[in-house]
Formats: sequence, C-alpha cells, structure tokens
Amino acid sequence: MFKLSIVTPEQVFYEGEVSSMIIPGSEGYLGVLTDHAPLITAVIPGKLTIKDQSMQEIILSITYGFFEISSNTASLLVDAVEYAGRIDLERARRALERAQQRLSENPSAKVDSARARRALERARSRIRIVQEEDTE
Repeated sequence: MFKLSIVTPEQVFYEGEVSSMIIPGSEGYLGVLTDHAPLITAVIPGKLTIKDQSMQEIILSITYGFFEISSNTASLLVDAVEYAGRIDLERARRALERAQQRLSENPSAKVDSARARRALERARSRIRIVQEEDTE
C-alpha cells in the first residue's frame, strides 16, 4: 500500500491508502505499485484507475497536472477530477462542440486557441471514459 492524495486548486479530492494506480502520463499510461521508484511526471486528460485497500476499483477522469511519488507517498495535482460515473455525457458533448467551434473560428477572432484545445482534449477524454465504462 501507498498513500495517495489527489488535489485540485479547489479541494483535496481524495486521500487514502491504495494498492495500485494507472495514470495517464505525458508519455503514455503509467502503472504505479507500492515501493515505486521516485518519479515526477506530467499527466494529461484521461482515465485514472485506482485500486483501494479493499481492491475496489475507482475510476476517475482527470485533466492536466503533475504526479509525484517518493517513499510510498504519491501526490496527483490536477486542474480537475471527477468520478467516471458522474460524468454528464451530454454536457461533455456540448463542451466538445463548443471547443471545436472555437478552434474553427476566424483567426482574427480573439480566441484563446490553447485554452480551446485543452477544453477539446478534456471533453474527448470524458466522452471516451463514459463510453468505455458503458461497454464494461
């Protein structure tokens, strides 16, 4: 077991002992077990899978941030996180449409394209997670 804290700018979302986790890192998905070597990495929007002390699987949707583990203490700092089962699919689809529309607008329109791309990636990730959970 190792201690995991998931923190957003607004709150400590999760704190507890876990047996493993699979996290969407910037270089691909990363598996983490007890006694993992020290590591700091960027994370991207995607599915976070945690196995808690009772081996119960917790599925979360996360956004951009950073992950650090050392001495069986892990910290995940992300912009946003939510339980997969609480994702509003229609809301995610509307967010995807808005982001696509912003990115296709006239370049002279003052659109924050980096922000729109991040919103697009988050919406796609949320939709994919819901669809994966529905097929399992």
